[in-house]
Amino acid sequence: MNDLRTADFDYDLPDDLIASKPSDKRDHSRLLVLDRSRRTIEHKHFYDISDHLGSSDILVLNDTKVIPARLIGKKTKSHACRQAGGGKAEILLLKKMSGNIWECMVFPYKRLKEGTQIDLGKFTAVIKKDLGDSRKAIEFFFEGDFDSLLKEIGRIPLPPYIVSKLTEAESTDPFLLERYQTVYAEKAGASAAPTAGLHFTPELLAGLKDKGVEIAYITLHTGMGTFKPVTADMVKDHKMASEEYEITAETASKINSALKNGKRPVAVGTTVTRCLEDCLRKNGSIVPIKDSADIFIYPPFDFKVVKGLITNFHFPKSTLLMLVSAFAGKGFILEAYREAIKERYRFFSFGDAMMIL
Repeated sequence: MNDLRTADFDYDLPDDLIASKPSDKRDHSRLLVLDRSRRTIEHKHFYDISDHLGSSDILVLNDTKVIPARLIGKKTKSHACRQAGGGKAEILLLKKMSGNIWECMVFPYKRLKEGTQIDLGKFTAVIKKDLGDSRKAIEFFFEGDFDSLLKEIGRIPLPPYIVSKLTEAESTDPFLLERYQTVYAEKAGASAAPTAGLHFTPELLAGLKDKGVEIAYITLHTGMGTFKPVTADMVKDHKMASEEYEITAETASKINSALKNGKRPVAVGTTVTRCLEDCLRKNGSIVPIKDSADIFIYPPFDFKVVKGLITNFHFPKSTLLMLVSAFAGKGFILEAYREAIKERYRFFSFGDAMMIL
């Protein structure tokens, strides 16, 4: 199936089904349950998830935490590139490269040439190098602690399709920003939320533990690899951007034991799926490691670790839709998406969820 085209993963989505705000309560979002073996689709709510999980399951969650990675400033006059100052510049931190140099997405990409200086208030940023794909290497100059200053002037980077539907007050509402973090977010570094986990509450997780469901955590800092659009006509020609992840010794032990004893690893999100499948393919088993995943999962794909998947509804022609299509079958996934649209499920980051077993 190397002849798959990006257009094969397209679908029509009414604009009013794109969620701009979360459900009133995290676990009250809707849940579409797909059974791959029986090829059935059920309509539930996320709090019903415990009906499908038990002592033979290990739930793997991504404990990354979204940082205030969106910085807005103005270009200052730069003699290096002979540009006038005053224009608006926006920076999205992706990952630290070395020292005070970060890989970032920038806007406007073409106008921010090498040598351009950007005044961010308590930071000065200088464009060092063009990395392609709307990315630049940027060096930051400041006094004090970077993380503290970032919390002071940075913004949580809500997706553009959400921000465009909100007022300035709504997009900076503390409740909304709190809902863009999982309740178990712990390790700062993501520029986007691992949205499949947004539906969990502490009470729901406690109830799953009481049922005997084992819980494990990985850390994958969500970034360019997750939301980079596919521009190639042929799926196989797309190149994934890498994302950093960490698996602890405790988590590696839990997952290897689960696989040995026939337990079902259920990944909460595509980030967890990519992390686990990347690690096993490189190392032969799940090992304690800090690494980067650039694995591109699309049909056909032989999943070695993940046996169940909890995920949100994804953009047409995206690598995330390709991943879930590899897991459940492209035809079945597109059938499920048509059903979700018919039943008016809410889509994308603040939308409803899907469970594939």
